[in-house]
Amino acid sequence: MILKQNNFSHLTAKEREFLSFPAKRVKEMGLLSGDILDFGCGFGKDVELLSQQGLSVEGYDKHYQPKYPEKQYDTIICFYVLNVLLPEEQSKVLMEISALLKANGKAYFAVRRDLVYEGYRTHKVHKKATYQTNVILPFKSIFRNDFCEIYEYQHFNQLKKENSDCPFCNPSSKTELILESAQAYSLFDKYPVNKGHALIIPKRHVSGFFELSFKEQSSCLFMLNEVKKEIQKRFNPDGFNIGINVGEKAGQTVFHVHIHLIPRYSGDVDDPRGGVRGVIPEKRDY
Repeated sequence: MILKQNNFSHLTAKEREFLSFPAKRVKEMGLLSGDILDFGCGFGKDVELLSQQGLSVEGYDKHYQPKYPEKQYDTIICFYVLNVLLPEEQSKVLMEISALLKANGKAYFAVRRDLVYEGYRTHKVHKKATYQTNVILPFKSIFRNDFCEIYEYQHFNQLKKENSDCPFCNPSSKTELILESAQAYSLFDKYPVNKGHALIIPKRHVSGFFELSFKEQSSCLFMLNEVKKEIQKRFNPDGFNIGINVGEKAGQTVFHVHIHLIPRYSGDVDDPRGGVRGVIPEKRDY
């Protein structure tokens, strides 16, 4: 059964009278601190019980508790959410959580490890088609058994990595990350052409865009769409230029592929006609 939309993922939420297994596990490990967000909290039982134990916890769920968070958090938990989402929905959740997490915060993702098959199935109770899939994340695994795996996520620029001269493999911990997914991240250009000039960067060290895998290219372009929304909200530009320099003769100076998203504003140049054709100035007008 093939569906274009995953309309019934919320039906997988379960009523409980006790803490979920991953919530109990991360609490026992002492990983819940500061302001905590339960992203995809379902009916909110973990939020209720953790709050009763003295923790500062808020819940968000697109269907059951739809008021979107308005601040950033020290700790974010996301339990058994990704397993019932399509790949593009999973990426959106990762990016949303990256934006809601404080610069030095940590997020914990619990995914199921007991799924027998992937795809749509008819829910036993609700008789609706619900989706499920196995999920493997490129983050640090801190717990695993036959039923569950828990990953710890930190912003890409907060992780200690091997020595490298590449500024995009080791971005400064003081740099503001705009969004991050499993495959890519985005930040503001250090030398912006215009206010809000952003870069979308794959995490794997690859020189040129055409050397990326299809999955990596897709991830970068998906993030490009989401970063555009964020830039539009923050700076309200009148247009955009999108550019990728591939090779020294095309102007590439940092040989780790990156996509430029450059906001444009009314009056920022006398005559904007021709846009990216201006890379060869005498060919801009036609």
